[in-house]
Amino acid sequence: MNRAVVELTVLGSVLCACWFVFWLSRKHATTPDGGYRSRRELNVDFGTLKRTVIHWTTTTNHREIGILYILFGTFAALWGGTDAMMMRTELLTPNADIWSSETYNALFTAHGVTMLFFFVTPVFFGIANYFVPLLIDADDMAFPRLNAIGFWLLPPSLLLARGGLPAQVIGQLFHLFGVQGDLFQFFWTLREPELGWTLYTPLSIQSPNPQVNFLILGLHLSGIATTLGAINFIVTIVYERGENVGWENLDIFVWNILTTSGLILFAFPLLGSALVMLLLDRNFGTTFFTPEGGDPILWQHLFWFFGHPEVYIIFLPAAGLMSFILPKFAGRKLFGFKFIVYSTLAIGVLSFGVWAHHMFATGIDPRLRASFMAVSIAIAVPSAIKVFNWITTIWSGNVRLTAPMVLCVSSIGTFVIGGVTGVFLATIPVDIYYHGTYYVVGHFHFIVMGIIPFMMIAASYYWYPILTGRLYDRQLALFQSVLLVFGSVLTFGALILMGLLTLPRRLALYPPEFASFQRIATVGAFLIGLSVLLWLYNMLWSFWSGTPVQAADVWGLKRTQQFTREWQWFERRLEERYGIEPTEPETTRASSTTVPGEGSPTVLRTVEPLLTTIPRVALAAGTGGLVGTMLMSGVLFTATVLGAFDLSSFSELAELVGMRGVAVGYLLFLAGGMTTWALLFAVFAEYLPGRPRIITGLTFATIISVGFALAFYTGQTDLQFVAYVVFVLIAHWFYGFGLAVTFEYLSTRWQVEG
Repeated sequence: MNRAVVELTVLGSVLCACWFVFWLSRKHATTPDGGYRSRRELNVDFGTLKRTVIHWTTTTNHREIGILYILFGTFAALWGGTDAMMMRTELLTPNADIWSSETYNALFTAHGVTMLFFFVTPVFFGIANYFVPLLIDADDMAFPRLNAIGFWLLPPSLLLARGGLPAQVIGQLFHLFGVQGDLFQFFWTLREPELGWTLYTPLSIQSPNPQVNFLILGLHLSGIATTLGAINFIVTIVYERGENVGWENLDIFVWNILTTSGLILFAFPLLGSALVMLLLDRNFGTTFFTPEGGDPILWQHLFWFFGHPEVYIIFLPAAGLMSFILPKFAGRKLFGFKFIVYSTLAIGVLSFGVWAHHMFATGIDPRLRASFMAVSIAIAVPSAIKVFNWITTIWSGNVRLTAPMVLCVSSIGTFVIGGVTGVFLATIPVDIYYHGTYYVVGHFHFIVMGIIPFMMIAASYYWYPILTGRLYDRQLALFQSVLLVFGSVLTFGALILMGLLTLPRRLALYPPEFASFQRIATVGAFLIGLSVLLWLYNMLWSFWSGTPVQAADVWGLKRTQQFTREWQWFERRLEERYGIEPTEPETTRASSTTVPGEGSPTVLRTVEPLLTTIPRVALAAGTGGLVGTMLMSGVLFTATVLGAFDLSSFSELAELVGMRGVAVGYLLFLAGGMTTWALLFAVFAEYLPGRPRIITGLTFATIISVGFALAFYTGQTDLQFVAYVVFVLIAHWFYGFGLAVTFEYLSTRWQVEG
């Protein structure tokens, strides 16, 4: 298949779907009744459109710049995520059956570059742009125009870095329509680099692909933009604080942004210098990184001197959000505030002394390796301080399991897994043994996926009322959060297991005995993708159709005296714009206390016992599962007649219990449809998106169809494969329809609650 066309089609489809949801939500928005407005106005005439474009391209308002950063980073995440989904699709089979090995290498390179340089940092810069001035009582950033320049350097840098993909599509269109000439040759020769996101020399010097030059220029430009932003944050925090904001009461998120900006100030200029040297080696015959006159290992030293601080540049803002949001839903002041600040500063200093642990396998001096091993293990101490303080904050708190809190708690768990596996990799013998395996990939992604996007989404939920003036669908958010966590653990846990079995990374081909692990990882990856789409849907739909905020204290923060400055600003704004008076809770409770016994854990205190309803729920679910499975069987039989489904796959199901035969396998399939999946639906029905219940059933069936499609796949190709996927989806929709309708009917008839 043509990778460029497929990727742009998928990305374009996602963006079109976002616009459709945006349009549909506006169409169904509530009509205003004369009070507080509940419907946004959207004029699409040319004059209004022109004024809007001019406004957003020339704005220097820190909140609007922050929104632009977030939108840009979200687009980059969708693009890089599409790369990841295509990689995982290739890894479904041991051979390179879907894409070629070269295409896989290009996807691997593009995914790493896009996510690290154009997704994570811009999103955190966007959050910081919006909220840091509010948190320090500043009117705006110290240099508003520099702030705007820092953002507007990013879109061209992304285009330069990822230009190989659209260039391929344009070149193919020119070829299709018979266009020739220099312009055609320019687009025809550009293609996505296949070097790996670390751009190791001498391969990156010897590659004839001209797109590598544009990639280097794009990364250099993005580094300039990031450095400008860091300078702005440092000056703003140091000099623009309000009269009542001193170093002693600076909040934890601002401390983390300040430390991150300091790291950027020292790390990114070095990367820029190394990129210039690499560009000179490629185009002007210099020998900085060539074996003839320089040293290829020098590139690794320079790159990782930037690269490991970069890990903490993207981690520290997430840790700051964790320390900021977690206490709000634990009802307790952050435990050990000063020690978390000190640990943040310690990480900032130590992060520049660990880069060579990425190079233990290069044969550097053993004495140097030992020193870097010691520092790499030592840097785990300040990270552990954060974890223990987060856990203690929860332990002495009054926990509310909202979507942001679920993501915070889950982030602690995934960060611990990523951190512990990292401590093992910091030891020289273990690193040499596992350096080239999936163990490194699993460790790295438990950090960069396990806490960073989790906290981004937690922040989007926590501050969504401030950003939009609306409330999102909290039930859907809770389900999306759980799905995201489950998919992440499934995917990257499988990668760590493959790494422990020494499966080499960075390859499109792998031994057949690892196929089951790879398929499990792919299922988890698609669950992550589905959860991201649910988050997008929630954000876009709620922007138009969400319930308007009627009081600034949407999270009940005043009850624990944690109504922080950004919410105070929001409260004043609601009063000035819409005349909404501030509200006060009937009772308050301090978020910190010295009285023994106060603030003990009370998790889910409102959950009522279900012992009396469990038998009826199980019977209703089982009956619904039977009806749904019979409907599904009819569709699968039709698919078998048409040659799109192979009944022999049921015999493989029978072998799992030590038996044989299609009939035995089908009975197991029927039992699973009546028990496992039906009971899961009964448990999670209230948290699944969609109303009425039939939509919930279709949503549930769509999710579980992914696992079925992978488990019962028997080697279909081309149109037969397409027919197989379509029939699997339709069959599961029939199952979801029968399950949901029957379950709803029996639940109503038997008066089952829940």
